[in-house]
Amino acid sequence: MGLNFHTAPVEVREKLAIPEANWPQAIVELCALNHIEEAAVLSTCNRMEIYVVALSQHRGVKEVMEWMSKTSGVSVSEICQHRFTLYNEDATRHLFEVSSGLDSLVLGEGQILAQVRQVVKTGQGVPGFDRKISGLFKHAITVGKRVRTETNISAGSVSVSSAAVELALLKLAESSYATVRPLVIGAGKMGKLVIKHLAAKGSTKIVVVNRSEERVAAIRKELKDVEIIYKPLSEMLACTAEADVVFTSTASENPLFLKEHVEALPPVREEIGGLRLFIDISVPRNVGPCVSDLDTVRVYNVDDLKEVVAANKEDRLRKAMEAQGIIAEELKQFKSWKDSLETVPTIKKLRAYAERIRASELDKCLSKMGDGISKKQKAALYDLSMGIVNKLLHGPIQHLRCDESENRTLNETLENMHALNRIFDLETDTSLLEEKIRAKVKQSQP
Repeated sequence: MGLNFHTAPVEVREKLAIPEANWPQAIVELCALNHIEEAAVLSTCNRMEIYVVALSQHRGVKEVMEWMSKTSGVSVSEICQHRFTLYNEDATRHLFEVSSGLDSLVLGEGQILAQVRQVVKTGQGVPGFDRKISGLFKHAITVGKRVRTETNISAGSVSVSSAAVELALLKLAESSYATVRPLVIGAGKMGKLVIKHLAAKGSTKIVVVNRSEERVAAIRKELKDVEIIYKPLSEMLACTAEADVVFTSTASENPLFLKEHVEALPPVREEIGGLRLFIDISVPRNVGPCVSDLDTVRVYNVDDLKEVVAANKEDRLRKAMEAQGIIAEELKQFKSWKDSLETVPTIKKLRAYAERIRASELDKCLSKMGDGISKKQKAALYDLSMGIVNKLLHGPIQHLRCDESENRTLNETLENMHALNRIFDLETDTSLLEEKIRAKVKQSQP
């Protein structure tokens, strides 16, 4: 569940955004909720989505919604106006579409796949980022790679950063950046892409404000034909005073520009329109909403990029249809893997059932034989009982394993599982769920 650029404007998304450094803590907090077993967070400039394995659908949704409200300060009723909730296969399909770039503002853009990878990387070793959620995200990475390879969906597509550069050019009514004075604030992944696209559009001199010079120096080595000037954050306003276009892409949780900062800046040159442009592709926003009230500037955020990416709609829709075919295939594979996990508890229960009988019968036998039996004889009887049980269980357990080398279908495996559950009267999934819920409730109590 969550919200994205389809369902919520940036002013709502930024309130719920979770910085990448806080994703592990968010997973731990979510999994401490009574009905949540596993969790993952995907928070980018265009979306904030939470994926969970829940012990109860209704209660799980309720708990996550209350957690989102508590951590963001946004009321549950306001979140409900913008959130979407997807279950089971629909949730899986959605993540596969996200990683493939089909659900992006810029169709086929590659940055979202890197962000899905980052979810897996940051989740490693975090309690709650376990087998099902980890498997889901790893499979989503495979799908994203396959779609890009087989459909050529990324060819000619633009990124959020390149769309920002194009949008500024449209608003400046200039054919290139040759005479424009650009300022880029933030030299992270998106800032670096902005710099590269500015260079591709004719910019020969770019001022970059960043916390440290290290990243700027690395970009300078890559773009040797462009003069890239580094300035520290302390000189941000002075640099802005000399810029025509300001691109912001930092991870700051508070606005870098407020109305009083921008109001005091000198006007820009009339030959490029007389208005200073702020292109803010950060979430939360780096430019305060109140800056838009000024007559001397124009402020654009990630939601304004739709104007640029609306082009070539037919070609993009055709590629998206090709990608959906791949996603449909991968959904079947993922469902097979997920369903195969159902047999694991049955194997454990069957082994436990057989072990209880073996131990009980062995004790009876030893009791009847009296005290005169030697240790060697006891060991021989123990080995005999274990051998009989293992040989009897071998066949049934083999028919419960979902091994690629086996020819049986998943349906056959699941039929075998249900049959064994009935024959040996093994515990039902419902009672297991009840046990898990009780255990969680007990843990949460002081």
